[in-house]
Amino acid sequence: MQELDSVIGQYSGLSRTVLEYSQVMKRLVDQAKQPGFTEASWAPLAAMVDTAAFERVGNFMEVMTWAQYIAFLTPWAQHSEWECSFKRITERPGTVFLELEERSKVGEHRSTVNSLSVYEFNDAGKLRHLDIYLQMPLPDPAMLASYADVDMGG
Repeated sequence: MQELDSVIGQYSGLSRTVLEYSQVMKRLVDQAKQPGFTEASWAPLAAMVDTAAFERVGNFMEVMTWAQYIAFLTPWAQHSEWECSFKRITERPGTVFLELEERSKVGEHRSTVNSLSVYEFNDAGKLRHLDIYLQMPLPDPAMLASYADVDMGG
């Protein structure tokens, strides 16, 4: 596996956009521990997104709009450490498949997961849909508490 910074120069088009999105996410998660970080602090990521049409389907098939996603991400980022390593990327017209190894720490809980994220773009090159697929050991039930207020669609 390689770090994003070492592979991003090899890509262009929507593949590069997805890698840049991941770099911005890492930078913002790191910045979230600083005083004054709010939902508005996600503006650099929002600039890459069709925020009016955005939909994210997450690990547990929960569906979020951009506003819901940012409301979910903000407290997670403020209390988490996150990093990733590049595995593979595949681009098709309007869609990019990104495989990463993601490592996170929330409190004393550490996890490593293999992720496949499917990024779908509109004609203007803005992210409009994101699907997340994970391979991981069963989580500690306490980790699932962060999903207590998320509508799981059931």
